[in-house]
Amino acid sequence: MYKKIISCILVLYLAVYGISLSVSGEEKLEVSAPSALLMEQETGRVIFAKNAHEKRACASVTKIMTLCLIFEALESGKISYDSIVTASPFAAAAGGSDIWLVEGEQMTVRDLIKAIAVASANDASVAMAEFVSGSEQSFVKSMNEKAKQLGMKDTVFKNCNGLDEDGHLTSAYDVALMSRELMKHEDVFEFTSIWLDYLRDGATQIVNTNKLLQSYDGITGLKTGTTSIAGCCISATAKRDDMHLIAVVLGADNTTDRFNDAAALLNYGFANYSAVSVQIPEDIVQFVDVSNGMKSTVSVKAEIDGKFLLEKGSESDITSQYKIKEDIEAPVITGMEVGRILYKCGDTVLGEYPICAAEEIEKINFKGVFLILLNAFLTM
Repeated sequence: MYKKIISCILVLYLAVYGISLSVSGEEKLEVSAPSALLMEQETGRVIFAKNAHEKRACASVTKIMTLCLIFEALESGKISYDSIVTASPFAAAAGGSDIWLVEGEQMTVRDLIKAIAVASANDASVAMAEFVSGSEQSFVKSMNEKAKQLGMKDTVFKNCNGLDEDGHLTSAYDVALMSRELMKHEDVFEFTSIWLDYLRDGATQIVNTNKLLQSYDGITGLKTGTTSIAGCCISATAKRDDMHLIAVVLGADNTTDRFNDAAALLNYGFANYSAVSVQIPEDIVQFVDVSNGMKSTVSVKAEIDGKFLLEKGSESDITSQYKIKEDIEAPVITGMEVGRILYKCGDTVLGEYPICAAEEIEKINFKGVFLILLNAFLTM
């Protein structure tokens, strides 16, 4: 009886004061939406998945791919932020969420990107699609080609803005893939982090559809979407310390559930995982012998890019081991692989990287030997 009383008091205390107990294991993470996924951006590792490959409509989350192609056009020099775009009749008639473009109205690329990222403007999306590719149809073709390049096997785009259309489908996993791709264009966060701004010299106010900007620590973006068929969707990105997470929620019943699910996914990732950089072993061999070369040794190097995603508390379990050839035959080409470094955490292989020749060594020849002997003679 005494134990039951104590238990009841403890439960009441937790309920009143809002204290949360830490949990471990993905089975403890509850997501109400029918499809969801949590991915770490740099490694692409999936931390949590629920029906991640279920094909679903995603509404304006589609605009993530639209923005991908726009930023590619910017970085290639095809367009610039100051380029002037003229709204076509087709763009002006897009419907749904928009900034009320009228036929013939002109705006800069910068303002139209802002309208897409902040206000989820369908008319701005079509105007930019036409500006980049000549027509929305041509732009959508490029969207599907890009999806194929990224390995988005569950996705078919039918338009550039996400309005409901038969066969316009994707999945939580594919949304994470295209989100990860867009995040490579870091300028996008200049727009996705805006809460409130203005267009048309202050005449038009736009407010971000991503309410997590007002409530979630570290939020950086990325895109919401809502239609009657898709339900409430979001790809939410947030960064803390050196870890950037992508939380995808598709088909939530309402906006509150959408944002709660996204926050729960992000909270789980930040609470249980960390992104860890590793160092090259201090005792690694610096030179490898070369047979029949103009030099008897070649310097070697290893380049370790990126980070490993680990469960918190396991960082000290990382070990490394390497194997390097004792000697190699000339000629040696810069970048030639001469060994490998393996990183593990316990029994789990984290990654393997090449150890490469850092210089070129020609095969020994008469002319080279003569020049070496001549140089030695002249410096005596």
